[in-house]
Amino acid sequence: MKQKKQTWNDMSPGGKTLASVVGVAQIVLATSAWRDLAKRSAAQVNGPKGLWAAIIAINWVGPIAYFVKGRRSNT
Repeated sequence: MKQKKQTWNDMSPGGKTLASVVGVAQIVLATSAWRDLAKRSAAQVNGPKGLWAAIIAINWVGPIAYFVKGRRSNT
């Protein structure tokens, strides 16, 4: 049996708070990754900067992948 999709108005106050916090965290993570990418030279990035900019747009996975694999170490 298919359940009705829950709307914002159907959510409890705690559910709304959790959804808001998760949404803001995603935006902050992506913005931080894009800002870091913009400040780095191409030599400091593993791969094309344009590709990383697009990958960062993938929720959660993109920014985390950039911070883990996209940046070259300073050493």
